[in-house]
Amino acid sequence: MKKILAVLFVVAFAVSANAQNKKNLFKSIYEDIFKYSSIYIAGDVQNPKEEPKDYFVRTNPDGNLYTPPIVVDGTQYYDYDYRYGFGIRKLARFDYEVKGKQYYDGTESNVGLAASNSPIKGLEYVVHIEKERSRDEVFKNHRYFLKHSGKYHVAKLESRKQGKINFNYKSAEVRGKLPIGKKFSLNAGAIYRTHERPYGYNPVEIWLNETDSNGWPVNYWYQLGYNYGYTDQWVTIDIDGEQVYDYYWYNPEGEVVAYTDLQFRDTIFESLINRYNNEQWDLLDPFGVVSPVVGFDFYHYKNNFWLHAYGSYLLPYHKYVKGDEDFSYLNRNNWGLGGLRQDSDLEQWEDYQAGVVFGWKLNKSIGVFVEGEYTEFWDSKIYNGSVGLNITLR
Repeated sequence: MKKILAVLFVVAFAVSANAQNKKNLFKSIYEDIFKYSSIYIAGDVQNPKEEPKDYFVRTNPDGNLYTPPIVVDGTQYYDYDYRYGFGIRKLARFDYEVKGKQYYDGTESNVGLAASNSPIKGLEYVVHIEKERSRDEVFKNHRYFLKHSGKYHVAKLESRKQGKINFNYKSAEVRGKLPIGKKFSLNAGAIYRTHERPYGYNPVEIWLNETDSNGWPVNYWYQLGYNYGYTDQWVTIDIDGEQVYDYYWYNPEGEVVAYTDLQFRDTIFESLINRYNNEQWDLLDPFGVVSPVVGFDFYHYKNNFWLHAYGSYLLPYHKYVKGDEDFSYLNRNNWGLGGLRQDSDLEQWEDYQAGVVFGWKLNKSIGVFVEGEYTEFWDSKIYNGSVGLNITLR
């Protein structure tokens, strides 16, 4: 937040320095930076998703397998969900874009946030901060976006965090633009992006497959339970004169959570695997990578027909400037059961982003509309699309 405001402050002074009348410093800052911007405070509240009823039984610790069991309600119950936030935005809409509501609440997704082109020249920005609760978990989210467009250039800064989906992304890019006619342009430059996930690195798989000089496992799977405070107890049960042997498992509070090794591994152990992996991943610093990028933008608009197509291609010449390269995407296929394979080759890759918005009003009563966007960054593929046919009866 402070960095974004600092950038806005610097831009404000850079713009005001060109003002013809230095006495109108604050007026120049207002007109170039804040005029036509919107300050908003908004929020919403709603019922949480209701889970289906889930009951299960446990063996009575004072009895045996055939005594009346204890019925446990395992249904998850959640308090209401909410979201509230505030922000300021100055973001132009393309001619075909319609303001969805009578007010801003921070959920808007304008094409200008993704497209390399802009409907106006000059400065655009979004500063949004919010807090939300979903299924009793509280998250802090933000989106900071800064873009400056000219006839021959475009520069963007962005920081976005969406806690509910564990999304944390930062980027900075500068591109030169080459207009070809009034509707089409090419662009090229460089982009800096961050990611937190160490692709291909599975810590628990390496831990479970570590062996000694004789080929014996160094870490048996159940030792992970011990590491997190779980204990087991050898139990003998008499069933109709037949002795049955297995382990009871207890959580750190001393409560029975499983009545066999198999039950423990099929239930509790799964969550311990994820817990261990997340802890090991958290020990790594985030990654930052610089990539060359080329793109295009085509924009045609008439009241009854419009087409906007844009795309970016990140060339396979990526350079990591932050984070441990051993755990970077360049080594995504070089991790095996024994860890990182020695003398393995780094693998480059290609990333893409493209979108299209199409609308055709055949007459006063019939309209056809198509919108879609596709992004492939690293192993993540994000796409959305919609098709509409509107018929107005007169």
